[in-house]
Amino acid sequence: MAANTNIQKALELINTFATGDTEKAAGLLAEGYIQHNLAYGTGRDAFVGSVAYLASAPVKTTVNNIRAFADGDKVFLQTVYNFAGAGEQVAFDIFRFDEDGRIAEHWDNLAAKAEPNPSGRTQIDGTMEKKDVDAEETRKVVTGFVGDVLRGENPDKLTSYFDGDTYIQHNTGIADGLSGLGAALAALAEQGIQMIYTRTYQVLADGNYGLAVSEGTFGGTPTAYYDLFRVENGRIAEHWDVMETIADKADWQNQNGKF
Repeated sequence: MAANTNIQKALELINTFATGDTEKAAGLLAEGYIQHNLAYGTGRDAFVGSVAYLASAPVKTTVNNIRAFADGDKVFLQTVYNFAGAGEQVAFDIFRFDEDGRIAEHWDNLAAKAEPNPSGRTQIDGTMEKKDVDAEETRKVVTGFVGDVLRGENPDKLTSYFDGDTYIQHNTGIADGLSGLGAALAALAEQGIQMIYTRTYQVLADGNYGLAVSEGTFGGTPTAYYDLFRVENGRIAEHWDVMETIADKADWQNQNGKF
């Protein structure tokens, strides 16, 4: 199955950060590889160069993949990285494969690994099982929730996306349940901080998991939001996320844009 093969290739690629295998990385990538991580140059050579650089660092890089999914020609991963001892980061990576089965494009969002949230949950623990359900149904629920609630297009529909207060939350600052979400948003509002979603670029789905990639602002700062949802019986049951500030354009190492 192409999906499983692509997941395997994506995992092999991220593991080259730990192994330093530049030859393996070069073989997995398309020559015209498009990089959307704004801290790196674009193209295959730039990626291979970063693998070589990490291999030469005094502290070994570690890569710990947590969850892996596939949707069409894309693979999306949730992984904990520690690049050359700089500290653990939780990441979502998206890889697009070309018709030759090579990795042609990459998007990601990274955030420092944090202490457990008010409900004692971490950014990566929780349900591991993926249900073999229709991914299009999952995509529909996630797309609806992100538009209606996160982008604020139909906030009155909030409760329709949940089974009462049953909602497992892995955001670093928010407790479980709709009640936890409401309390956190109220606390932010008190501090004059608004969490605004303006546009969603991708909603990827595999089984009962969906990942939404959105742009907006947090406290007025341009922000990329990656939200992973587990859907149960047409309702949102669990949520993981990574928020990352979008670098100033003057600091971009490529001109492909974050999205």
